[in-house]
Amino acid sequence: MRKLKIYLSLINQTRSLLLESYYHLGKARLDKSVSFSKVAPTLGLQMDETDYEINGLHQQTLRKISQSIHIMSKYTLWESQCLVKAIAAMRMLERRGIESTLYLGTAKGESGELIAHAWLRSGPYYITGAEGMERFTVVGKFAKKL
Repeated sequence: MRKLKIYLSLINQTRSLLLESYYHLGKARLDKSVSFSKVAPTLGLQMDETDYEINGLHQQTLRKISQSIHIMSKYTLWESQCLVKAIAAMRMLERRGIESTLYLGTAKGESGELIAHAWLRSGPYYITGAEGMERFTVVGKFAKKL
């Protein structure tokens, strides 16, 4: 109940962004449940990257989207880990006409098992998945160029 009161006390723009994040996290989770070969074409140009330079006007938008994805991923009724967060953020950026690159990486876990990670970059900023990404070898990338 306390969290609902906090949500209702937020300004409309923030509430709208959080609600949009929740929607895109749900949509991305549904995408994760189907074959990746069907989802991959919607993610952009395979094995391509967007520029590392970005319009400075987008910096605040990138920060807000990153924060809203991280916040709402804690409150979803489904698993919202790295790939789900990266896809959701990519779609929110696309809606605003901002380019991004989704990276897929693999590494060996502590007990030798193969683990995977996904992260999203727009310009020089990492929107999702920046934590621990340096441990992973990039095996795929998708550039959403607009």
